Amino acid sequence: MYRISVPDAKSRYRLAELANMFLRPSDYEFVIEPNPSASFDLIVGATAGSSNKQKQLVYDFFAQQTGRTLDWGILTGVRPVKLLAEMLQTRTLDEANALLREEYRVSKEKTELLSEVYRTQLSVNFDEAPPAVGLYIGIPFCPSRCLYCSFPSNVISREGSEKYLEALHKEIDAVAGRIETLGWYAESIYIGGGTPTSLNVSQLQELLRRISQRFITDRTREFTVECGRPDTIDKDKLNIIAQWGAERISINPQTMVDRTLEYIGRSHNAQQIRDAFSLAKTCGIPMINADLIAGLPGEDPKDFKFSLDQVLLLKPANITVHTLAVKKASRLIEEDQDYAYRTGAATAEMLADAGATLRREGYRPYYLYRQKHMAGNLENVGYALPGTESLYNIRIMAEDQSIIALGAGGISKIYYPEENRLERIPNVTNYEIYIERIEEMIQRKETGIQ
Repeated sequence: MYRISVPDAKSRYRLAELANMFLRPSDYEFVIEPNPSASFDLIVGATAGSSNKQKQLVYDFFAQQTGRTLDWGILTGVRPVKLLAEMLQTRTLDEANALLREEYRVSKEKTELLSEVYRTQLSVNFDEAPPAVGLYIGIPFCPSRCLYCSFPSNVISREGSEKYLEALHKEIDAVAGRIETLGWYAESIYIGGGTPTSLNVSQLQELLRRISQRFITDRTREFTVECGRPDTIDKDKLNIIAQWGAERISINPQTMVDRTLEYIGRSHNAQQIRDAFSLAKTCGIPMINADLIAGLPGEDPKDFKFSLDQVLLLKPANITVHTLAVKKASRLIEEDQDYAYRTGAATAEMLADAGATLRREGYRPYYLYRQKHMAGNLENVGYALPGTESLYNIRIMAEDQSIIALGAGGISKIYYPEENRLERIPNVTNYEIYIERIEEMIQRKETGIQ
C-alpha cells in the first residue's frame, strides 16, 4: 500500500479522486499529517502551491509507480471543453493545447478531440443570452431501475405520477409568468428524466400541451423529448409529441445485445428499438438521438461494435457514446466495487473504435462531458450529422446561458454574463418532498430568476 501525506481534508478528497483513476482504494492511503516523516511514500505539503501543483505531484508519482498514464491527465472536472474555451480567451489554440498537455497532462488524442468539439460548436449559431434561456423539465419516473443507474428516478405509479404532475404544472405556470415578465424566452426546451414516456397518453398530452402553450414562441429553436426506453413508446405518444411541436426525441438502446439488455434490467429487446425508430419516423419526428454505453457488464469491444453498427443502420441524426459510470448508489457497484478500474482498457478501445466509425459515417463530435467513477477515466461524446447538433446539450455544458430546471431534482443555473457568473436555484430531489414543498420551490424561482 502506498502511504501519502497531505496537509488537509480538502486536499485528501481532491487527490483521492485522482488516485482512484490509477489504483483501487485499497492500494493507497492518504494521511493528513502537518509534520510528515520520511516513512511516507510521497509527501504533498501545503507549500506545493495550487491544487494543480498538488495533482501534478500525485499524478507523476503514480504514473512512475504504475507505468500508466491517463488520457485526461489531472483533469477531474465535468466540462473540459469549457476549460479550453476559457483558455482561448487569452491564448491561441496551439498554446492552449500545449498547456493542456504540459500542465494538465492531457494526452494528444484528447486535446485533439477537445479542439474538434470546440470547432464544431463554433459552427452552431446561438441566440443572445439573455433573453434566450434553456428550459429543462424533469420526469423522475421509469418502468424499472437499471443495474448501473443512480439517478433520482422512481418506478412509476399512477397515483404518484398524477400528484407529481399536478405540482409540476404549478411550477410550469409560475416560471412561464416569471420569464415573460423579464422579457426572456425559451431558446431550447428539453424534457428528460427518468423516462418521460413512462407517463400515460393523457398525462403526456396535458404536459406537452401546457409546455407548448406556456413556453413555445416563434423564437423557440428546439424542443426535445427524451423517450428513452422503447418499451414506453407507442404511436399515440409519438403523435402527441409531434402534435405539440417537439422535433427531437431520444430513443436510447444503450446496447443492441439482448443478453446485456436483460442483465442490466432493461425491459425490452433490440427488435423493439428498431420498431420504435421506424414508428417515430412514420409519425414525422425528424431528428432522433440514440445513446450507447461503452463498458457495460459482460460486453467486449466486439459486442460494442455490433451495437454501433446496428444503430447506424437506423440512421439517427445524433449518436451519443457514453462511458459507463459506476456510481455509488447503483446496484452494479454493490456487486463489483472494482468494475470501473478493471474495465478501463476495453472501454477505451470501444470509444476509439466508435469515434473512428462515426467520423467515417459523416458524424462529428459536438459536445463532450465527463463524470466521476467512469470506466477508464474516459468521457461521454455526442456525435451529430452536420446541422443536427442539439443547442441544449451544447449550452448546458458551456454554462453560457441561464438554464431553468423544473421538477424534482432540477438545478436551475442563472447566468450573469457581465460577471460570467452562475447562481444555482435547486429543487429538492425526492419527488414526494417536491410535491409537499412545491410552493417553496416556486418561491425560490420567483426570487432567484432575475
